[in-house]
Amino acid sequence: MLAGLWRTLLPRACPGCGAQLGQQVGLCRACRAELHARVESYSPLRPHPEPHLVTLGRYRGVGRRAVRALKFGGARELAGVLGGALAAGIPVNWDISAVIPVPLHPSRQRQRGYNQAELLAREVARCLDVPSVDALGRTRATRQQARQHAAGRNEMAGAFAVSPGRLPPGSLLLIDDVMTSGNTLLACQDALYAAGAAEIYVAVIAR
Repeated sequence: MLAGLWRTLLPRACPGCGAQLGQQVGLCRACRAELHARVESYSPLRPHPEPHLVTLGRYRGVGRRAVRALKFGGARELAGVLGGALAAGIPVNWDISAVIPVPLHPSRQRQRGYNQAELLAREVARCLDVPSVDALGRTRATRQQARQHAAGRNEMAGAFAVSPGRLPPGSLLLIDDVMTSGNTLLACQDALYAAGAAEIYVAVIAR
């Protein structure tokens, strides 16, 4: 009750549109209504078309502004809204047994204070009633994917490793905020498959 009163008294703008949030958490009702999870069959993550990727749309509009607020604006509460929307689009027949976030390099996480993919993964896992497991680690720092373009795949090769004893059994759901070139997610997939993963699906807010 106190949290709701505080939200009402403290003016806060919706990261998606700029309107006042009132008692809403993260995004206003109008912006929440624009979040539609969908299953995609085409992406750089698969050589042949097959359902494997859940997104909330393209990196523009409400989705882009929400990602930037979560990633750079310290709006951690957005992870609950966005993670819940992603979880709602995960097909039951994927039979997800665990959720794995894409890790940040420790130096970047110290700078930001948190890993947005980890926050999203926790919410998705909570909604799916499965564990969120920090199975992956960065072996070295890399440039941001948005700045790499064509050279990114080579730079990302070997940038991730599975921590000993941390690979969950069954089908895994890999979580990140945005997919640009797909090179980060491909490198994560490579590391997970090399460690013995059975099946890997992916969910991102935008691409």
